[in-house]
Amino acid sequence: MDKIEVLKRCPIFRELDEEQLKIVSETATTEVYEVGESLGRQGRTQEKAFIVEDGLVGIYLELGPMMHRQIQAASNFELVCWSAMLPPYRMYSTVKAIETTKVLAFNGRELAQLCQTQPLIGCKMHRGVAQTVANRLHSAYTQLMGVTAQE
Repeated sequence: MDKIEVLKRCPIFRELDEEQLKIVSETATTEVYEVGESLGRQGRTQEKAFIVEDGLVGIYLELGPMMHRQIQAASNFELVCWSAMLPPYRMYSTVKAIETTKVLAFNGRELAQLCQTQPLIGCKMHRGVAQTVANRLHSAYTQLMGVTAQE
């Protein structure tokens, strides 16, 4: 699948027109992560944001040096490591490949700069990022309520 087709299926880029998608696609590179490889680490500065093109990643909360818990997963056409686009560019979770995963990778700061120089693209993209964050929060709350209700 070409970059523009992947972007069209990702919620943060869904509102962009063909010309805007072409501009964004030119900033993306394709990368592959093998099982267990980290795309981003909790507490560290994040350089890249990713759209999962094909595969599955786990989103983990690090609870201590030897303990972590998977809190969510992301698969095809979902955004992960969005912290790379927003100051202070710090990860709040760890993201690792659960299976071999092909992604579109973006330099987060370059993408953020594109949003400033192309305000219409930026507005549409940030609405998509906000929706992604809202969906993940809703899932986390639902998961937490399920755990609490069972205790």
